[in-house]
Amino acid sequence: TPNSGNKEITWMMLEAGAETDVVNSVGRTAAQMAAFVGKHDCVTVINNFFPRERLDYYTKPQGLDKEPKLPVKLAGPLHKIITTTNMHPVKIVLLVKENPLLAEVEALQKCYRVLDLICEKCMKQKDMNEVLAMKMHYISCIFQKCITFLKEREDKLDGLIKSLLKGREKDGFPVYQEKLIRESIRKFPYCEATLLQQLVRSIAPVEI
Repeated sequence: TPNSGNKEITWMMLEAGAETDVVNSVGRTAAQMAAFVGKHDCVTVINNFFPRERLDYYTKPQGLDKEPKLPVKLAGPLHKIITTTNMHPVKIVLLVKENPLLAEVEALQKCYRVLDLICEKCMKQKDMNEVLAMKMHYISCIFQKCITFLKEREDKLDGLIKSLLKGREKDGFPVYQEKLIRESIRKFPYCEATLLQQLVRSIAPVEI
């Protein structure tokens, strides 16, 4: 168990191939045990972990495909975004912007389609991972917003970052950012997911 509470060690164990869904004698996973003893940074590391091999799968042509769904050169930059624990939309847009390979319409289109496939896989596998599915969907929505700004705006991703940071006149509330996050929750395709219902319940009463 990650009882030492050391998230670096937790990360190293995951990188080395530790299974996240194995249960102990009382039927608890490592993440559940870490949560139980209050090691929430370890829970975050476990829940955000996505092995590079699972992404590399998409860099090889599958079935009747002539081309892979994800060009090899995009796997590294996409993996970096997938495994980030800071989910602030501005942070994600900045990670896209700082990588010239990613900050192009065609590259982002390929990436968001792969994220949608991973999201579907997370929901359909027997040990369903709603947290990871929601995360993939959310990043996919931000990539799609990046595409819109790259296509339509002179100031491109800088324009998106400005829109996300801009506060409302009377109280500085970032309306655009809030709308983007709500829209991504609304578009999550698996409406039976418990996590989605919890999010909707916590957001619904809050007026923008």
